[in-house]
Amino acid sequence: QVQLVESGGGLVQAGGSLRLSCAGSGRTFSTVGMGWFRQAPGKEREFVAAISWSGSMTSYADSVKGRFTISRDNAKNTVFLQMNSLKPEDTAVYYCAATPGRTMATKSYAYSDWGQGTQVTVSS
Repeated sequence: QVQLVESGGGLVQAGGSLRLSCAGSGRTFSTVGMGWFRQAPGKEREFVAAISWSGSMTSYADSVKGRFTISRDNAKNTVFLQMNSLKPEDTAVYYCAATPGRTMATKSYAYSDWGQGTQVTVSS
């Protein structure tokens, strides 16, 4: 099991930037794929970005491609989500998650461990 704690959320104006962090502990962090998901009020949780255990492969939802960047620092057991050019529709609770193995995934059911979430609010 991996314990995950997100941070870095907050209130930002449209066009601004935020950097989310996800600190992991427990099961060897550097050997698992990681992902970011988000859930807006009244909507289902949706995929945002994912990264493989080594960081060599990434995947993004079409809605954030070109604006968000996922990265990881295995020496610090941390995954990041750099969010630029934020839009009001990016407002949601953002969750990081870990897969049971080395590969990354875009479906939430492929992830076994989840953080508690951090709120991101983008004002227009």
